[in-house]
Amino acid sequence: MKARNTRRTAVRPLTIGLAVSVSALSLAACGDGGSDDAAGAKKSNDITVGLLLPDRDTARFEKFDYPLIKEEVASLTENKGKVSYANAEASASRQSQQFQKMIEDKVDVILVDALDSKKIAPDVRKAKDAGIPVIAYDRLAEGPIDAYVSHDNELVGQVQGRAIMGELGGKAENSKVVMMNGDPADPNTARFKDGALGELQGQVDIVKQYDTKEWKPSIAKANMEKAIQAVGLNNIAAVYSANDGMAGAVIEALKEAGATKMPPVTGQDANLDAVQRVVSGEQYMTVYKSFLLEATNAAKIAVAKVQGRAIEFAALTRETVDSPTAKNIPAMLVPVVALTKDNIKETVITDGVYTVNDICTPKYKADCAAIGLE
Repeated sequence: MKARNTRRTAVRPLTIGLAVSVSALSLAACGDGGSDDAAGAKKSNDITVGLLLPDRDTARFEKFDYPLIKEEVASLTENKGKVSYANAEASASRQSQQFQKMIEDKVDVILVDALDSKKIAPDVRKAKDAGIPVIAYDRLAEGPIDAYVSHDNELVGQVQGRAIMGELGGKAENSKVVMMNGDPADPNTARFKDGALGELQGQVDIVKQYDTKEWKPSIAKANMEKAIQAVGLNNIAAVYSANDGMAGAVIEALKEAGATKMPPVTGQDANLDAVQRVVSGEQYMTVYKSFLLEATNAAKIAVAKVQGRAIEFAALTRETVDSPTAKNIPAMLVPVVALTKDNIKETVITDGVYTVNDICTPKYKADCAAIGLE
């Protein structure tokens, strides 16, 4: 299901400066630690935020999201608040068990990045019945969630599709494109796909489409091998890959099939190895989604909800989305940007995600120098 009643954000280079207005508003609402909720919700800084992340294969979750949320919760609570963290390691049943444990431990709020949006709904309901608010993080969970923090996921697919169309240019009409979509159990997958199809359908020849269970690169590689065999290596003009992990697997399959020049391959998440592939020309682009803005604002929303800061909560969640089970869910949708060779400095380096040294290891020194990244 598509998000509704959301404000589309123009695609532009994203730097920390974009956080200023939200952060300033948030700080103004925080004041001296008092609550703005007349009902007298919990005011203490001694709170526990439960954080449930879906897997370790996506590098950002362990490297960025968890540390950033932990740091922000501490900062907002004078180091008295803590984060209880669990990673499902790509198992929906394990995530449900972890969710149940957090309910039993009586955490104050749960941030959940659901592996399976439908299967998590009963756990969300149990948390609600126990008086624990639930905030869907990165993926829109079903059930009675209190808020949603993510990026404009249809826009992510649009950005990827536009990148392919821009690179194909006048050759697009007769070009054969393979689509490597994400896990159908992930609600974001449909949004990415809808956004991409809105740019590609009717403009190119989409010869093969695959869903990728649990976003596993090994499955993406096997499917890409099938596509190469069916379509022919030299006939594939571009590959839509929904994320960077799968993009790496797609590129590996293309290399093993004998490709010497890569067709444009998309990605998402700006993983370090993906940025390096962009530098070297193996991967055409990735979608950079500011982990800093998403994670820190998720922490702000969670703490505001627990401490009864209704004005701050409303200021942070000015948009709304619908899920199959709930309407008008308060939401924050963070902007995204297409990362290519041309804007690495203005995105991940300016935002402090990586340094030039992180990216330009000896293997990539010459490629970095060729694009002025030194």
